[in-house]
Order: sequence, then C-alpha cells, then structure tokens
Amino acid sequence: MHHLFVETTPSCAWKDARRCSAVSPLATQPANAMLGYRTYPIAQILRVNRHSQARNFFTLQLLLLTTLLPLALFFFGAGAPANAQQIHPPAAKGGVAELSAKGPQRRQGNLFIADDDVDIHYAGQHLRADHIEYNDQTNEAFARGHVQYDFENQHLEADEAHYNVATGRGTFLNVRGTVKIERRPNPTILVTDNPLYFEAQQIERLGSDFYIIHQAWITVCDPRRPKWQFYAPRARLRLGKTMALVNANFRLFRVPIIWTPYATAPAGPKLRQSGILVPVAGNSTSKGFVFGDEFYWAPVTWMDTTLGAEYFSRRGSAQRGQFRATPWENTSIRYNYFAVIDRLHQGGHEQRVAAQSLLPHNWRFVADINELSSLTFRLAFSDTFGEAINSEVRSSTFLTHNFRGFSFNVASLNDRSFLTTNPQTSVSLRNAPQVRFGSVEQSPFERLPIYFGFDALAGALKRDDVGFTPTATFVPIATSDFVPRLEFAPRVTVPLHFGPWLSATTTAAFRTTYYGSSLTPAGAVSTQSLTRNDGEFTFDLRPPTLERFFGSISSDKTKPRRRYKHTIEPHITYRNITGINNFFQFIRFDADATRTNTNEVEYGVTQRFWMKSGDDQPQELVSWRLVQKHYFDPTFGGAIVNGQRNVLEPLDSVTPFAFALGPRNSSPIVSDIRINPGGLFDTEQTLEYDPQLHKVTVIGTLVKIKPYREFFATIAHFRLQADPILQPLSNQVRVLMGYGSETRRGFNVTSGISYDITNSALQDQLVQVSYNGKCCGLALEYRRFALGQVRTDNQFRIAFIVANIGTFGNLRHQEKIF
Repeated sequence: MHHLFVETTPSCAWKDARRCSAVSPLATQPANAMLGYRTYPIAQILRVNRHSQARNFFTLQLLLLTTLLPLALFFFGAGAPANAQQIHPPAAKGGVAELSAKGPQRRQGNLFIADDDVDIHYAGQHLRADHIEYNDQTNEAFARGHVQYDFENQHLEADEAHYNVATGRGTFLNVRGTVKIERRPNPTILVTDNPLYFEAQQIERLGSDFYIIHQAWITVCDPRRPKWQFYAPRARLRLGKTMALVNANFRLFRVPIIWTPYATAPAGPKLRQSGILVPVAGNSTSKGFVFGDEFYWAPVTWMDTTLGAEYFSRRGSAQRGQFRATPWENTSIRYNYFAVIDRLHQGGHEQRVAAQSLLPHNWRFVADINELSSLTFRLAFSDTFGEAINSEVRSSTFLTHNFRGFSFNVASLNDRSFLTTNPQTSVSLRNAPQVRFGSVEQSPFERLPIYFGFDALAGALKRDDVGFTPTATFVPIATSDFVPRLEFAPRVTVPLHFGPWLSATTTAAFRTTYYGSSLTPAGAVSTQSLTRNDGEFTFDLRPPTLERFFGSISSDKTKPRRRYKHTIEPHITYRNITGINNFFQFIRFDADATRTNTNEVEYGVTQRFWMKSGDDQPQELVSWRLVQKHYFDPTFGGAIVNGQRNVLEPLDSVTPFAFALGPRNSSPIVSDIRINPGGLFDTEQTLEYDPQLHKVTVIGTLVKIKPYREFFATIAHFRLQADPILQPLSNQVRVLMGYGSETRRGFNVTSGISYDITNSALQDQLVQVSYNGKCCGLALEYRRFALGQVRTDNQFRIAFIVANIGTFGNLRHQEKIF
C-alpha cells in the first residue's frame, strides 16, 4: 500500500471549479516520490536555488543524493515494502489531500497517477476508483473503474468521474447513489429510515448539497426490488430541502401510473414542500365520480396554506382551504374552510378559526370561532359520522388576565343550535361583548377565617329563533342586536370546624342583575327593563372520610411494595335561593336566565379504591359516586310548568338530562362508576333511576380496551327511556375495533358500526384495511352513512401510501379512523 499526502493549492481551492484547468486524460511527465518527499527535475531545483547560499550547498546536496541513491535502490530491489510517503505543509497554505493505492504511483508534472484501489481523502471526502489521476495544482481528479464517492450522508457509485475535491464540483457517469436522510417522526405520514436511492446516466455535483441528475430513477424502496419509482429525464436534488422532478412519471412495479410535468418531494428532515398535491379521485353513491386537487404553499417554516377544489359529477363542486401559522413560540393560528355548490340545493359552507397566544404579563388570548350555514349541509357532506350528527355550533373569543387572586376577562360568546332540517329551525344566542371581573375568596384579616369574593359582569345579549312558525302557545323570540345586562354578586365564605373529624363551609351571596329587555305574559319581547335581586345561602357539610389500607410486605425485596386504600367520602350540601319572583319574564339567553328560587339539599357518597406501588404517585383504580337531590320547594317558586319540559338551573346541577314534567320533590338517583386498572382497559357506566317514574331512565356505558400495544376496542351504549316529552327515546350502540395505527408497518385493520336499536337502523358502518411496508403502503376503506332522508351514501376509498411523501388516492388523512 502506497500513501501520498499532497498540499492543495489554496488559490484554486477558493476559485470556482470552472476556472481551474481540466485533468489531462494521460500522464506526460512521470515523476516518483522518494522517501516521503516530493521529487523535482534538476532544472526545477536549479530554478529554486538561485540564492548564493543555496548554491553553496548544491554540491553537498548532489553528493548526498548520489550516496543514498544506490542504498535506496538496493532496498527497493530487494522487495522491501515502501514506507508511507507524506508531506506536512503549513496549514496556512490550504488543505491536505491524502492519496493511497495498492498499485504503482507515478507523477507527470502536476499529476499524480495511481492504480489499483486508489483512494483520495480530502476534508471528509473519499474518492475511490481503480485508476485516479489527480492534479495537485487545480485539485481536479479523474477517476474510472468502480468509482465510489462518500461524503457525510452521500454515497455515489459510478463508472467514471471528473471531480474537484476542493470545490466539491464534478460529473459522474452511470451512477448509482444514496442519500441518508434523518426524518423526524410524523404521526400522519409513513416515514422510513431507508436512504433516498437513485440511478442516473449522469450526475452533476455543484456543491456539497446540490445535484443535477439526468435520466433519473428515484425511490426509497429496496433498489433490487423497488415497489415504486419516480422516473424523470432531469431532476434537481438540494440536500436537506427538496428534490424537483421535471417531466416525471410515477411507476408502480415499473408500470407508469401518474405523469406530471413538474413534481417536488421533501429531501430533508422536514416533510414540508410547496407545490400541487397529488390529485384525488374516487366514487360515491351520493356524490358520483369525485375528482379534485389541492395546492400546498409553505413559504416559511412557520406558515403554510392549502387551497383546493373537487368536482362531484352528481352534485356540483366543493372548495377547501386551510391556513396554519405559528408566528411566535406561544402563538398559533388555524383556519379551515369547506363549501359545496350543490345542484340539489343542499349546499352551504362551514369555517373555523382557532387561535391562541400567551401574552406578556400573564395575559392570554384564545379564539375558537365556528360558522355553519345549515344543518342540512353538514348532514349531506360531512366526511365523518361524528361531524355529521353534531347539531351545535359554538364560538368563543376571550382575553383574560389573572393577578393576585383577581381575574379580568373580555369575551365574545356565540351558540347556535340547529333543531330540525325540514323546516330548517335554529336558535342563535350571542353574548358579545362581555366584560367580567371577579375575585377568589380572600381574607383581609390575618386571624379571622372570613373570606370575601365577588363576580361582576357587563355585556350585550341577542337571541334569534330562526325558522319557527308562531302558534297560539309559542311565540319565536327575536331581540334587538344589543340587550344590555349588568350583574354584581358579592359573597362571603366562612369555614367551620367541629373537632378534627367534622368540617363545614358556609357561603352567603347577594346577586343583583339588570336586563335591558324582558318577556310579556304572552311571550313577546318587550323593551321593558327587568331587575332581579336574589339572596343565596349554601352550607356544605363534610362528614369524616372512612378509609382502610390493604397490602402486605412482599417476600421479594426486589419488587416494589404495593399498597391499596379504600375510602368512603360522604357529603351533604344545603342551598337556598330566594327573591326570584318574576322567572317567566326573563329571556333565556344562557344558563344565568334559568336561575330560580330553590330550597334543596344534595346528599351523596363517593367510594374510591387506590393503589400505590413503591414511591410512585397513588393511582385511582375504581371510583363510584351516588348522588341525589331533595327539593323542599317542588315548584321552585312557581317556575315549574306542568306537562312540558322544564330546564332550570337547580335541576341541571345534578344531571344534564331533563327530568321535570311538573313539580318534583326529588331528582333521579345518579350512579357513576369508573374503573381504570392501569391502562389495559377503562370503563365508565352511568345510571339514573327516577323514583317518580319508578324506572331507570338513563343507561350509559363506555368501555375502552387496549390489552396489547397495537389492539384497541371501544364500545359505547347509550339509552334514554324517560317520557318522550322530555327527550326523544333513544337506544344506540357504537363499536370501534382495530389493530394497528395509521403509520405502523404491517397489516392494520379497523371496523366500526353505529346502530340505532330503537329505529332498527344501521346509521354508520366502516371497514378499513391497510398494509404498510418499509417504503410504501396500501389502504382500502368502505364507509356507509344512513342519515334519514338527507343522506344515504356508500363510499369506496383507496390510497397508495408513499413513504416520506404522502398518499395517492381519495382516502384523506383527516378522514382516517385510526
């Protein structure tokens, strides 16, 4: 093995490669290195040694050379191995190129020529070949025969190369190459650790991170059996950023599938690249043939936008848009838009703006604004069953600041509830603007346990009942745009202790509220103002908590000790509200208008079962809560109306389901059981027993099972069987089971149904099967919607998943069910 260290010429290393002379294809001036030093012709030595002092030593140098030459020839002739040939030039003059070869080396002028496993090592680069000619003045190298080039994450194999080691520019012929790219994990895109592999007739390397590839085949699959490839006559690769393909076609098992005049793909750790996305094509029984495309624009790292459109052969067209931005570390902005122009007059639009920001000095801004044109549009065109059956549209925007126990809030609240589709009816409630200022309980005294707090608000309200027809017993409400409301509620709290086992908390409050409008006895809106003054008293009694510990010390000292605790926590709360004698004059803007007189006591007990392992935090395994209310005033100050659904604040605080058709002395008994034994599964069951109807009126069961990391199942059953006047009877079951995840390698399957037992109708059904390999995957889905007269739809979807790029097909990510 022969080694040679060559100092590169700094001037050429700093110049562009096009300004340096080309490498000669053949050697013309042979010269050999001797004893690790460069050798020069005698004439060059004479040109160098022009000073008088140098001429005085010339004879001595010649004598020494003449004496040592026979000795050197003797050792070389005897077959002794050659010592490493090295030069150590000053670092200021430039880099050092190290040449090594198994075969002979020779020099012709500025050329070093070597054969047999030649390797040039320069600044982290390795250029290997069977034959290399290197010019130490221009830093140009000509290599042929099993050429290999390595630098950082780049590896090239070629038949021939012309390359400048100093500038990093060169040309490679008949190339096979890989680029290893470290991808960030992404839960929405299949990511592979395979390198980017390409084959080409010619590659131009124009720097450390830029390639121009001619007649390119590109993939991230196993190059011996690639499942997919991109072919392009010309491609540009900028490492760490993107790869651009001109006049490219996508081939599946070498069969051309999609052609595009220009395509880009990410070639860095970030999977973001501006451009036209892969077209979407599919079929639906309600929409017909579906075809669409989107444009993705990511001008900066903190912002991107997607705009697209779809064509429905049976219905019309759809438009989609999305904007995302994170301009600062604690600020994010999201906007989504979806609209359909429908020939069957079920079109419309919906949009959402979500923004939040943590501002200086403990200020916080949050906005979640939603807008929907009609419930019919959502039922007809929503992509998922959960979205389609959601009949509420809520929006909230607020700016809040908390300081020293005080809270200041400026808010805008909107709530629109769609009730029916034919006719289209809805109730819109707006509370904007609204200013709230309040305080938690604080004590101005150091020794007296008396705490004061308050709540105050000022705002403007509006209600609009849309689509209703007036009747003799019902008048739709439509207020002015700004109905003023003012409220002030100071309160005082005194904690009491009756020995170490018994404690109680008493709270007294006075609330005064002003409304700028009211209702007449006939139910019409009046501009007559209304004032409400009420007093509130609450006595919260906490009896002693009963507890018991379990668990013995394990004989195995290596295992952490497990201990268990069972607690029984009773509670009793008495509340009295008085002074609200004009309940039917209040316009129902929000829950504050449902406040009534009440004289009640709430009693219940909560049992908990805890586990503690070693020094870990205790974990609640099981909890069971039983609670009921008794009402000493069954009419709530005359607010109860016989024979109709009554929704009052004292009733809502124990259960969210309406249960009062007339005067009530007691609420249903509510039972809530939760079991969570360490992550394998968790379940919750809610039961409500109505002692007045003598039956269970609400049954709700939710079970989530995850016995293995990849398997999951969710089963939900919900049944309402109270009086139909309170709410329609309902008995529904939903099941979702699956194995795998969206980006997991191997087979993944998920299936789910939603069945209405009361109406014997299968509302929603879906099956999705996918297989993800190391570089690609395939997903198939069948989905069925049955949403009454508005929509009955069968959809078949397919998507071919390309690692590090995205999907080809009509199965969008946001519609996937994993």
